[in-house]
Formats: sequence, structure tokens, C-alpha cells
Amino acid sequence: MPPPNRAKKIDPLDRAQLKEAPVSLRRVLSLFAGHQSDMIVVTVMIVATSLIGLGQPFLIREIVDVAIPKQAVPVLLWCVGGMIAIAVLTQVLGIIQTWISATLGQQVMHKLRTSVFTHLQRQSLGFFIRSRGGEVQSRIVNDVNGLNDVVSTTATSIASNLTTVIATAIAMATLSWRLSLLTLVVMPPAVLLTRHVALTRRAVTGEQQAALADLNTQIEEGLSASGVRLAKTLGADGHNAERFASTSSRLIDLELRAQLAGRWRMGTMQVMFATIPALIYLVAGLPLTRGAMTIGTLVAFVALQTAVFRPMMGLLNVGAQVVSSMALFSRIFEYLDLVPEVPAPAHPVKIAHPRGDVVLHDVSYRYPGADRDALSHINGTVPAGGSLAIVGQTGSGKSTLAALVARLYDPSQGSITIDGVDLRRLDPEQLSRLVGVVSQETYLLHTTIRDNLMLARPDASEDDLWSALEAAQIAAHIASLPDGLDTVVGSRGHRFSGGEQQRLAIARTILRDPPILVLDEATSALDNATEAALQTALDTLAEGRTTITIAHRLTTIEDADEVIVLDHGAVVEQGQPHELALVGGPFARLARARENA
Repeated sequence: MPPPNRAKKIDPLDRAQLKEAPVSLRRVLSLFAGHQSDMIVVTVMIVATSLIGLGQPFLIREIVDVAIPKQAVPVLLWCVGGMIAIAVLTQVLGIIQTWISATLGQQVMHKLRTSVFTHLQRQSLGFFIRSRGGEVQSRIVNDVNGLNDVVSTTATSIASNLTTVIATAIAMATLSWRLSLLTLVVMPPAVLLTRHVALTRRAVTGEQQAALADLNTQIEEGLSASGVRLAKTLGADGHNAERFASTSSRLIDLELRAQLAGRWRMGTMQVMFATIPALIYLVAGLPLTRGAMTIGTLVAFVALQTAVFRPMMGLLNVGAQVVSSMALFSRIFEYLDLVPEVPAPAHPVKIAHPRGDVVLHDVSYRYPGADRDALSHINGTVPAGGSLAIVGQTGSGKSTLAALVARLYDPSQGSITIDGVDLRRLDPEQLSRLVGVVSQETYLLHTTIRDNLMLARPDASEDDLWSALEAAQIAAHIASLPDGLDTVVGSRGHRFSGGEQQRLAIARTILRDPPILVLDEATSALDNATEAALQTALDTLAEGRTTITIAHRLTTIEDADEVIVLDHGAVVEQGQPHELALVGGPFARLARARENA
């Protein structure tokens, strides 16, 4: 058996996790459904490997007591051949066992990873706003990878250690019950002492890992495109360097402590390995026990006694390993048990011939945990091919209403329908094809322009891509790049300016060709000249489509069929833009404020 990497104690955080979200063993075992035969084969191989390996000491005894003293060459050949055969057989069984258990582990991990990822994709936008991105990634990657050790290593290690300890104890008692009694007295204190030293090293290693996490965070924050931009604009380069140097300096002390603790652990184990056989030799050589056993028995016993030390250490870690493993399962099951705030319909409805009529009926929405509605009793109708503009001060609920139309949230009250079908009943895939969204927050993947565009339409041709870019007023710029459509946009699109990112996102939506457009301040990142050109393209695109525009610049909504003016989530004015401008109400005041800004 390989030596355990470190002794483990139960982490208080693991206990707290299981107390908050307990996990049933039945649910854990259900992950292995369909793999029962593999588990049985692995168990049989573990037991067989442990039992076969016990033949070595008995063959050694035969060689020392019979073959060598009596020059019995046939016996010597048989024993040596048996030792070689045992070594080969145990290693072959070990390789097969590792292959089966690793395959089983990877299959279970694949199932868990894809289940968690798929389930999280069903969650509402609100879940991801409330959750830290790093936490979500950690559960999918780190926690699931941690379970790989549980499935592939921990379970088989426990079974192997337990089998080895029991079988070795029986073999030791068979060889010499007197020396077995001595082992019972000496072994437990030796194991506990070694474990204590190992736990000390574990504490230092925990501090070291925390410091390394801080260092990695500082690297990620300080050397990312956004981090460098922030540091340079705030003049924080020196401060960041000092923080990094301080953390790096702390790692020096922790590394020294870890190295010394590791050396103490290794030294303690080596002393134990030397002391226990020495005591056995001492007892075997005393007058009281002289002649009670052969030299071969003594040598075989010492070999068995040495082999049982490591599996006993491994068994001491079982409690911590089980709690740690169940805590990981608990964290993953927490995500799998999340109930989507925007659930898929049980019986989705598909619209055979979509027209694009959108109706808002008494729509209200309140964010989870909020003390008031973000939107309150909104009504409106946008006929197919018509246009609705939504204006208001920052925080009035404009973007929330746009998110409801795209079903990123569901109304707390009321309904939104497309062609008479409530969005909550509409097939989710068809909804994504019906409603195209261009948000003020552009998001581009760290891949090529081509791949970013083809997210909207995987079967798009080269001509389709260039047509969409032309309509978004960015084709000439892309064509001037050395790699053209194969240009990598960079992390979060930082290869391009804010306006260029916005135009790429608009091109992506144009390529999607949806009958309903939701433009959430789509031109907010553009200068006046570019905005004017792009607005012309959007006007052309909007022909024959239902368009809902969230507008900051009121010049972009002059041709809208209807305007809704929001204030603190409520409609304070509604009508045609030119009529509202003459009335002198909230819309006219908002227009004057924007003109004077």
C-alpha cells in the first residue's frame, strides 16, 4: 500500500455543511446505478490482492527455514517463483482494479458535471446575479473533481486497508501469537504519534493553501484586462505590487514550516519503522522466548508487521474521509435540488405560425427579498410589426420589463403573451427564436468573431455573417483585420472598443432574425455619428418586426408607435411620442432634462 499523503481530521466546515444540508446514503449510492457489476469486480480484486500478497512472508519463512539451510534447490525455486508470481499477479490485479475504478469514477463524475451544468442553465437570471461566479464554478469543477478521488480512490482505499489489516492480523497470529501480543501493545501508540505529527503538518498546509489562494486571486485580479485597466487608471500599480509581495513573503514562512513539519512526519515514521522491528527482535532473542520460533518465522513476522503500519494509518482517516466526501455530495446536491424560479412548462406550447403580437396584462414584478415591486400593474399591447418604447429615469424598471419579455424572469402578477400564448406555457426553444435581445451589457465569448456570431445561427453561411456585420455597421472594420472573421475577440471582448462590442452583439441578433426585438439601450455605447448610422440599420431591421425599445436617448424612439413612461415601476404616462411631447407631462420633462444634460 502507498503511504497516506497526510492524516486527516474532520473539517468543521464539512460538519456545518452536512448539518445544514444532510445527505442520505441511498441518494449517494443511486449515482452508481448500473455500475453494480463493476463495483463487485473491484471489491473481489481488492480482497484477492490483499490475500495473495500475504503469501510472501510464508514463502520467505520457507526459504529461510528450509530451502537455504537444507540446500533444497527445488523448494528454493518454487518459493522464489511463487514470490515473483505473487508480485506480478498483485500488480496486474492492481492495474485492472485502478482502470475499472477510475473508469467508474469518471463516468459518475461526467454524469454529475453534466447534470449540475444542465440544471444550473435552467435557473433564472436572478440566481446568477445573487450567486458569486467563482462559487458556481467551484462546485462544478473543484467539488466534482474532489468527488473523483472519493469514487476512484477513497472507497477502494478503505476496502483495501480494512482487508489488509484483518488478513495481516490473522497471518501474524498464525505465525506467532506471542509477537502478535507485543504488536498490540506497541503499534497503537506508534500509529497515534505518527498521526499527531501528520495533523500538525496538515494545519500548516491549510494555512499555506489559503495564502496560495490569496496569491492566485491577486494574480487574477491584478493581471486581467479589467484589473490592469483599473490599476492604471487609479494609479494602483504600486499598491498591488506591495500586496503581492506581502502575500508572497508570507508564503516563505509557511513553506519553511511545512517542510519542517513534513520532515518531522517522515522522521517519526522512519523511527517507528526501525523501532518496532527492533523490539520484536529483542523479544525474540530473550531467554524467555528463545527457541519458541524459527528465524524464518521471525523474518516473516517482521515483514507482516511492517506492512500493516500504513493501512492502519489509512483506516484512522476513514471518519474524516467519509465526512469530507458527504460534504462534497451535499454541496453538489444543493445545486441539483434548486427549484428554477423560471421553470420550463410541463406541456410546452408551440406557435405554428408566429406573428409577433405582444400583450402585457397587469404585469407586476418584485425581486426576491425586495420590500416593494420593481414593476407594478403594467399594461400594453404591441401588435405584430408594431413598436413600443419604454422610457424613464434610471431605476424606473425599464430593463426589468425588457427581461420579463424575454422571460429571464416571470411576473409576480399578471401575464405576458406572444400571439395569445402566455410565455410561461411557451416552448423555451421557440421563445429564444422568437425574441431577440440586444442588451446594454454586451457579452462576447473568448473565441473568434465567427464563433461568437454563429452562436445565434450555427448553420449560417459566410455571406450570412458578412450581411449581418454590414447591417450592424461593422463589416468594414472586421474586413480590415488580418484574420477577419477568425479574429479572437479577447477576454470578454476587450480586443474591441465598447461600441464595436455593441455592434458585434447587434450583428449576432440580426443573424438570429427573430420576429420580436427587445433593444435594451442597444446603442448606449456608441458615439452620435455611429449611433445615427446604426439606428438606420436597426430601423431597417425592425420593419415588419415587433420592437420593444428601452431608450435612454429619446431621439431613438421618435418613430415609435407608442411610449410608456415609467417612474418607480409604475406607468405615469402612455401614448404616442409626438402627442406626449405636446402635453408637457413626464415625457416632455424627461425630454427637456435629457436635452439640457
